Formats: sequence, structure tokens, C-alpha cells
Amino acid sequence: RLENMADAAQTERAFQKQPQIFVGKAQRLNVTKQKGRLRYYKSIGLGYKTPRSAIEGTYIDKKCPFTGSVSIRGRILRGICVSNKMTRTIIIRRDYLHWVKKYNRYEKRHRNIPAHCSPAFIVKIGDPVTIGECRPLSKTVRFNVIAVSSKNATDSGAKKSFTGL
Repeated sequence: RLENMADAAQTERAFQKQPQIFVGKAQRLNVTKQKGRLRYYKSIGLGYKTPRSAIEGTYIDKKCPFTGSVSIRGRILRGICVSNKMTRTIIIRRDYLHWVKKYNRYEKRHRNIPAHCSPAFIVKIGDPVTIGECRPLSKTVRFNVIAVSSKNATDSGAKKSFTGL
């Protein structure tokens, strides 16, 4: 029975499994059987499709919005990935303009937002990313990656460049 669980997902000290899947004979809803193994996945709604890597993948991530127990609610934001050095967490940079009344002009500002990145996505520095708000996942992380676009070929590659709005 335990052979159904992917051996590739067993990289931690504790046995990694999806809590929605019972290893015994009885099966639950929303569980699909592919290639002799069971995998739980769901649609997050809001017009975003579940990636094929989440449906066919072998990873186990309880904080993934597609295969875990995290729901996306609240704000949907877009930004540029500026760091992917942490395990399953990336930093998103959001640029915006702030009006300064005294000088009758705008000034450039930005915010860095940490977001959980599921193994379903491969995010590189400079990729445009869509993130959705969820429950607090850690001390600083309150967002989850829900979509990744490929990097523009004309991008200069500057890490802190202020892109257009």
C-alpha cells in the first residue's frame, strides 16, 4: 500500500503524505488514481487553472493551494520575483507610485512581499508572478503563488529596476 506514495516526495525526516488520502481500502472524494497511485488536488477557483504539475506531480506540500489545505481568499496581487533563495518561499517586488503633494509629483516606491511557492511552479528571478492572499503560513508569509508567467525576452535583467505600471 505504501508503494502508492511517491518515493521522490520522501526528502524529509517525517513521512510525507497527503492527509486527504487514506492508504487503506476506502477512498475519499476528490482523489484521482493515475498510474497506480492516488493524488489529491483541487481547483482554487477565481479563474486560475490547476497546473498539470500539481495534478501529475509527486511532491507533497501541505501549504500548496492546489494539493494542500490552504485556501486563497482576499487580495490577488502581481509582482516580479527578486529572490528564490529560500526553501519553497520567494520574494515578490511590487512597484508603485506615491503622490507627493508638496512637489506636485509622483515618487517611486516598492514593497517586498514574501510568498510561498509550491513545487508545482518553477520560478526564476525576474519572472512575473501572480500571488493570492491566504491564511498566515509563517511569521512573514501570507501569500501563495497561484500563477507564473515567463520572463520577457527584452527584460534587461536588472534586479531592482522600476518597471512600468
